[in-house]
Amino acid sequence: MIKSIKTQVSSLLVATLLLGACSKGGDAKKENVEGDKATSGATSITVKGSDTVLPLAQQEAEKFMGKNQGAAITVVGGGTGVGLSAMQEGTTDIAMASRSLKTEEKLKLKGAKKDVKEALIAYDALSIIVHPSNKVSQLTREQLEGIFTGKISNWKEVGGADEKIVPYSRETSSGTYEFFKEHVMDKKNYANGILMMPATGSIVQSVSQTKGAIGYIGLAYETKEVKALSVSYDQGKTFVAPSLEAAKNKTYPISRPLFFFYDATSEAKVKPFVDYVLSAEGQQTVQEIGYIPLSK
Repeated sequence: MIKSIKTQVSSLLVATLLLGACSKGGDAKKENVEGDKATSGATSITVKGSDTVLPLAQQEAEKFMGKNQGAAITVVGGGTGVGLSAMQEGTTDIAMASRSLKTEEKLKLKGAKKDVKEALIAYDALSIIVHPSNKVSQLTREQLEGIFTGKISNWKEVGGADEKIVPYSRETSSGTYEFFKEHVMDKKNYANGILMMPATGSIVQSVSQTKGAIGYIGLAYETKEVKALSVSYDQGKTFVAPSLEAAKNKTYPISRPLFFFYDATSEAKVKPFVDYVLSAEGQQTVQEIGYIPLSK
């Protein structure tokens, strides 16, 4: 079930990137708006931000609209920073985020007179991926830090072939970029010239086509075209592969919370959708897609 949904998620994300528009959730919005023009009580919600949260929000929106004919939800990616900026500017009702708010973001939102509400909606495991032909199957946190800071540049330095390492990262507006820097790289700076990608799907595609590549993605984005590595946070004593079960029981070390943020003035409009995501049915969708539900 998860594999088929992951394939669907991948195609949805590509469509979002190419068209710069909504996904299937957005198409559903158009249909609902056209069909409900005479309905004064129709609810239109815009959701924007984290590409990690994007596939989940798309599926949740589709199911919510299926149960609420007057609802129209537009879901757009772009990164956590993009979503938070849009909320500050008043151009989105909900900002999707794969990290907590930064101090400077809180100050900007307060300056824009936004009374921000936070909703923890799920957890995610961050997978380290390489090309399937790479014989390296595990890395320590310290080795990952070395690779992404540029101190380790050849796979032979970590037990692989004599081949240049080509690291891929999300761009700076991404919450995943920030989380990886803080929790995996120990807050050190990325190497100069590292390849920054606009979306998670772009990293999957690039790594699948480049033999020496390495990147990081949300667990739900894993495909057969890339290979996920086991990771050690105890200097090589224990290596754990990313999986739903390992993330749930907290044996996999790279996991993180996922959020919806919204302004209190929009609460009456967005709360039915937020509550649906937090419901038993919504949390079942969380697990089906490949994320970790709130109830363990």
